[in-house]
Amino acid sequence: MTTDAAHYFATKLAHETDASDVYAAQKADEDFILVDVRGDEAWRQGRITGAIHIPYAQIAQRAATEISPGTPVVVYCWSPGCNAGAKGAFEFARLGYSVKEMIGGYEYWVREGQPTENDEGPLPRVFDPQVMVVHDKS
Repeated sequence: MTTDAAHYFATKLAHETDASDVYAAQKADEDFILVDVRGDEAWRQGRITGAIHIPYAQIAQRAATEISPGTPVVVYCWSPGCNAGAKGAFEFARLGYSVKEMIGGYEYWVREGQPTENDEGPLPRVFDPQVMVVHDKS
């Protein structure tokens, strides 16, 4: 049974990441492309700084022309209640990309106070004590 659990979690971690790890990877200039797989309205409302936009239904048609096939990809959608990230990850995997899904999606990225933007520029950063330790600055 222990071997089954170890295999399950190793496989799970090989295919998913979270907002904190993606932000750390961005700051470390790791080589990957962050892809927002939500629709156009969601993208315009707000997105992760540094992400590109390919809605999951368009990945099969657009991926090869916009992302070099050997480049690792991380996808995200709205939240833990949205499966567009899994749909996007499946499409990239089907095309042969090394891909991970960012669990928690845009919601947890925002709740952790990571950088976001919209068409007008950067959005305010808010740190939610329900999902992270917030240190008192006083």
